[in-house]
Amino acid sequence: MCLAVPLTVLLLLVLATWGLAHHIYFDRSGVPDLEPFIRFELSTIGKVYDARGVVLVELAREYRQVVSYEEVPPVLRHAILAAEDKTFFAHSGVEYRALPRVLYKTVTSSVGAWWNGDGFRLHLPQGGSTLTQQLVRGYFLRDRWSREHDAILLRDNLTSRLLSVVVGVPTTNKLFWKLEEVRLALWLEEAMSRRFGSRERAKREIFARSASFNYLGNGRYGFAAGSEYYFGKPLSSYTTTEDAGKAALLAGITKAPRDYLPVHGDPRPLRRRNEILALMARNGYITEDLAKRSQAEPVLVVEAPNSPVKTQAPAAIDTVFDELRQHGAGRFGVEDLFQGRISVYATVDQRMQTIVNEALETGLAFYEKRHPEAKGLIQGSVVVLRNADAAILAEAGGRYFYKNRYARYSDFDRATGSLRQAGSAWKPLVYLAAFRQGLMLDTTVPDEPIAVPMGADRPLKWVANYDKEFKGWIPMRQALAESRNAVAVWITRVIGLDRVIGTSRELGIRTPLQPYITTALGASEVRLLELAGAYRAMASGILAEPYIVDRVTGASGDVLYKAARTAVEFSSSHLNLIQEGLRGVVRIPRGTAHSLHGRDFPIPVMGKTGTTSDFRDALFVGSTYGPQGVTVAVRIGFDDNRTLGDKETGGRAALPIFREIMLGTYQQDLVGAVPSFLREIEDGIDQYLVRHPPDLDSPQLQGLNPSLAAQPPHGGAVPMRRRAGAPAPSV
Repeated sequence: MCLAVPLTVLLLLVLATWGLAHHIYFDRSGVPDLEPFIRFELSTIGKVYDARGVVLVELAREYRQVVSYEEVPPVLRHAILAAEDKTFFAHSGVEYRALPRVLYKTVTSSVGAWWNGDGFRLHLPQGGSTLTQQLVRGYFLRDRWSREHDAILLRDNLTSRLLSVVVGVPTTNKLFWKLEEVRLALWLEEAMSRRFGSRERAKREIFARSASFNYLGNGRYGFAAGSEYYFGKPLSSYTTTEDAGKAALLAGITKAPRDYLPVHGDPRPLRRRNEILALMARNGYITEDLAKRSQAEPVLVVEAPNSPVKTQAPAAIDTVFDELRQHGAGRFGVEDLFQGRISVYATVDQRMQTIVNEALETGLAFYEKRHPEAKGLIQGSVVVLRNADAAILAEAGGRYFYKNRYARYSDFDRATGSLRQAGSAWKPLVYLAAFRQGLMLDTTVPDEPIAVPMGADRPLKWVANYDKEFKGWIPMRQALAESRNAVAVWITRVIGLDRVIGTSRELGIRTPLQPYITTALGASEVRLLELAGAYRAMASGILAEPYIVDRVTGASGDVLYKAARTAVEFSSSHLNLIQEGLRGVVRIPRGTAHSLHGRDFPIPVMGKTGTTSDFRDALFVGSTYGPQGVTVAVRIGFDDNRTLGDKETGGRAALPIFREIMLGTYQQDLVGAVPSFLREIEDGIDQYLVRHPPDLDSPQLQGLNPSLAAQPPHGGAVPMRRRAGAPAPSV
């Protein structure tokens, strides 16, 4: 009887050992599907490109770059092997020679914890795992390892229950998943060898996946992404003599990213790097002299951005997201971009975006110089559209640097998200609607006191002009150029507000407008992008919706989406009138944008200033002529809608930014040659200036053909004049 018990125990131990060995070495049931690992379709970096193929932004949930074995430079391979697994190319997935050391550390640490009163818990030491085991743990068993401390057995069988009685559930879970890690490491190397035809090729494939999988800190995965983040250096540029220290530093991070990140002044990554350099020399990968020279080098990293995602066009990226949601139709979306499954090609030109950013900052700096108390608080937005098809060439939703940090794509986009009054920048839509009803540029209209109702039980509001004066009956082109408020209200009353709203809808204004006469003065709130689109349509004669995504491609380069070119031409006769009227805002001496006419600004443009009530917003929207031109819209204001200050008009605060953008765009030849206005448009303004000379010595009259004074007004329109005592005409 006494002999039978030990024999029974021994037999059970032999059977248990055999069963365990069979499970690890021969049982391949329940192994994962190998195909996803072969494809290695992990989350990578999604990129948004500009119109020339320059990267605007890189986006990812995990900033990862997948590399092949050949793309890992030899010096980094050697550093990885020295730090993690020097016999990687010799073992079959498990390094048995490391087992005695691992077992010794396990026993001593576990017994020590028990001796100190912590109860018996299995303490598996760091180290001892091969690169294959590490990859298996992270790729195939990540979810299971995260549950190792659960109070419920993850493998519920008789062996697990018996063992958990002795060592506890968490220790049992940890032990079984460690054994599963060994089993899958052996399986993986076997399966990869069969798949790729040789053990050497399988090893290289496993090594490359490990080099692309490891976490390098700061959201970077894989050594390629880590190198570019910390050193600003692609792996392709590494050499053994110059970059051994960098390679060792990168290889050292994976053991404990929190401890070994290359941070200035932290001695731990320096010690870890030097240990790996010594191992590299001991293993014969580098010479002793190179190891010592590299150990003497300081840890130098590039200045990491204060935001993990930095781009010169954050507002444009936000608009890209909106269009991905709009056009994805279940085939792709924003998450696919973050996962690196798609690439987006935008219409934005990064060179123009740079011009816009700098011009906005310069213009706001000038405002802050006039108002030091507003420093760092004033905001602005800009949109640049291509006239031919409404492609967004640049977009600034706010200051590039604001509240002590660079703008992010998740910040509020004032170009598309902010609803603000348009002020006098709205008036061209009133005039275009009037031209469609038969009024002409030289039709005379009353610049006289006029009142508008403000609602029940409220007194009438008398409309005033900016200069507090009224000029009587004046040509419509003069009223537009000088931005006479009373005339805009009179015209709207004559033709009807519905026609103004209808015209605005046709030109792309989608925001609901207030059904009140004050809408004629820009009292309704609109988005800057909508306003830019309406001016673009007037400058080009083409109706089109603004867009920013040109095309979307999949991981294999297949085109998933391409922007439809839905441009439609509209009436040219009325169009020429508003184009001539807006060109007059620049050319007529008292025009609110007359500062854009002169030798220091040789670009012929049309446009209109805008200033809202109490100087809360200042705008300028303008264009170069025709489909070959561009349209730029600028708006300046505070986010809390406070006043900009007395006399801070669109012409003073916003127009200089427009000016700088136009000059930079054409000086750098970003959109081709400057288009000229039609001769009949310029002639019509010349005729007006001859009939209404502001000054006989005015530079506007220099070189003008005197015979033009004898010609009829543009379009043959007969000016409507009020006879003494006669009522205002009805149209």
